Amino acid sequence: FLRDLTTKNYIEQSDEIIRTARSFPSVTALSARYIEGGRVEAHYKTAVGPGQNPDSIGVQIVGIDPVDENAVTGIGELLLSGKDLKEGEEGSVLLGKNLVEKYTVGAGPISTVVLHGVDVGDKVRIIVNGFSKEVTVRGILQSKIGDVSTRVFMLDTELRRLIGRTDRNVDEIAIKLTPGSSPEEVRDGLKAAGFGAFARVETSRESQGTFLGDIETTFALLSNVIGGIGLLVASITVFIVIFINAVTRRKYIGVLKGIGISASAIEISYVLQSIFYATVGSAFGLMIVYGILKPYFDIHPINFPFSDGLLLVPVSGTMIRVAILIIVTIIAGYFPARMIISKNTLDSILGR
Repeated sequence: FLRDLTTKNYIEQSDEIIRTARSFPSVTALSARYIEGGRVEAHYKTAVGPGQNPDSIGVQIVGIDPVDENAVTGIGELLLSGKDLKEGEEGSVLLGKNLVEKYTVGAGPISTVVLHGVDVGDKVRIIVNGFSKEVTVRGILQSKIGDVSTRVFMLDTELRRLIGRTDRNVDEIAIKLTPGSSPEEVRDGLKAAGFGAFARVETSRESQGTFLGDIETTFALLSNVIGGIGLLVASITVFIVIFINAVTRRKYIGVLKGIGISASAIEISYVLQSIFYATVGSAFGLMIVYGILKPYFDIHPINFPFSDGLLLVPVSGTMIRVAILIIVTIIAGYFPARMIISKNTLDSILGR
């Protein structure tokens, strides 16, 4: 992700940056955006009397190429109502839902100023760079990324004319990579090419700030705590099961010892029993997690206000927990068996 420097109004050498970015094998799509501060107004035709003012909101107006933007962000899938922008069809805009009263009712105190009585198909006026233009609301966008829901989107060719941009320098460049590729590699490659002097080059994680990172750290901590509690409960359960089994079969164990079966062989049998419990339990758990829960949450993510929550279960981390569970259950199965076997053989046979 690239955006203009705080000391500049746009990204210099944008064309060269775009060409270089597209040359990376891991880059699959790229969207260059023009961004300009302006205003969007409604009811400007009827507010003509004294004390009557049109609904007017200061916004960021974003010029996009619909094809490129959909390839990177899938903006067309974020439509709450209406249709997506189409290349070549000027005079239309997409409004973030937080700008429209109809779509913010009941959503809490999102904004003190909204456009009243505006919906898909209505006319609004865009004022930018001292110029105004009447446009049609083609669609309403809803996104958990706050900036998207408070922006106005229009065709980049149309916005360029309004702001008088004669060069091809843009304000943001969003880059999509192949799954599993390293965003740091592309970031560092662009910086090594010297483009860090013309733009802030960031990965998606860096551009989001610390909020989502802090949430991820919190969930990881909760996962470790819950996982630790689960291992503790599992070990206690196995200990109780093996202990009760050994106590109820104390006479049998005494007879085995009496006919010459070594104590170590009996201990190993109970250890194998605990391994069986841990292995079978882990197998059922893996089938439930990977066969039911993960596919379900991939299709039906948890609806957090700031993001969609997916179930992240990396195979490596899961296998480490399974290995720890097996080791803990081996220990939990050995000690109760050892406690019973260490008793006097005659006492065990007589049940004393």
